[in-house]
Amino acid sequence: MVREQYSSTTPGTNIQRPEPQYVYNVGIYGWRKRCLYLFILLLIIILVVNLALTIWILKIMWFSPTGMGYLHVKTEGLRLEGESEFLYPLYVKEIHSRKDSSLLLQSSHNVTLNARNSDGNVTGRLSVDPDLVQFHSQLFQIMNLHGKPLFTAHDSDTAIGTEKLRVTGPEGALCEHSVETPLIQGFGDDVKNQTLRLQSPTRSLTMNAPRGIHIKAENGDIVALSHLDIKFHSTNGMILDAQNLLLPDLLQGTNGESESSEGLYEICACPDGRLYLSVADIDSTCLEYSHDCQ
Repeated sequence: MVREQYSSTTPGTNIQRPEPQYVYNVGIYGWRKRCLYLFILLLIIILVVNLALTIWILKIMWFSPTGMGYLHVKTEGLRLEGESEFLYPLYVKEIHSRKDSSLLLQSSHNVTLNARNSDGNVTGRLSVDPDLVQFHSQLFQIMNLHGKPLFTAHDSDTAIGTEKLRVTGPEGALCEHSVETPLIQGFGDDVKNQTLRLQSPTRSLTMNAPRGIHIKAENGDIVALSHLDIKFHSTNGMILDAQNLLLPDLLQGTNGESESSEGLYEICACPDGRLYLSVADIDSTCLEYSHDCQ
């Protein structure tokens, strides 16, 4: 604080004015000075600690001009290297892996992919559980690289668009309803040793075709076994057309062999369709052995 002292004189007097006296008190002294220095020291310590923590965080998080750690920010999107864990929902437009590696989605419980419409409603869902894979949608379709559908599943039907269908299970293919196919063929490395079997354990087996059914065995026999009867029925045409027709186990007549038969027999048919053999003669002997039909 500055103080100035003045002395008053009357005009006309020759009295010398005393020089002014100035008193200056500059600076902070005592306990205030100590507190100020202590506060400045504390601020310096806090500044150094904050700077060290900032440098440490930048180092462990791998901050760089292109991103943070394995996460790189580019003009086309984000690139993430290595394994990453997402604790909350992830919303992206497209996810793809590197050209030299595969894309792996892994979860301790399940992996669920949802597709939503503009209103936010779920229109498709793919859930992969530890023991079950579920897909919820109106249509499920598997396409090849050329855009051709290989498998299509709808509410009304299921279509397999491949040229060949292989069933390698021990029990073959189980079909609860009708099956429509242009060809049924045994398949394997050695086709000759493969057996094709059409079996219906508890129901009947029916094959229908508008232009005929062709069964062909190139290197073997066609064997038909039945617990009851085997019936052939043709509405317009012949039943059998073969160069040799062998029926070795037909029932033979009981009236004995005629002297003129020379070991020849005649095939006769009963009214119910059963066949039996009768001894051949000059005329037909089927009527004589007709009692075998009873």
